[in-house]
Amino acid sequence: MQSAFEKQMAGYGLTTAHILYRLPDHPSVLQTYIWQEYDLAPEFPEMRGFLKFWETTLEGLLHSVRYSHQKLIAPREWRTVNGEFILH
Repeated sequence: MQSAFEKQMAGYGLTTAHILYRLPDHPSVLQTYIWQEYDLAPEFPEMRGFLKFWETTLEGLLHSVRYSHQKLIAPREWRTVNGEFILH
């Protein structure tokens, strides 16, 4: 299992999915669920796996899924430091 930092260095970004689903006992009522995980865009294997698990295991039918994805570490943010400042 990779740490969050290792995943970010491998190109993963933070994906947040806002899931609306129907309550099993009251199908006309929608409930919300927020899912967040590090995932690879544009395929999103982690989110697709979670949604497949939801559809096969849980009783609440999915209504809609909205998601956002943001890479937290990008290559341009890393640079070497060639100097050092010493104070007192």
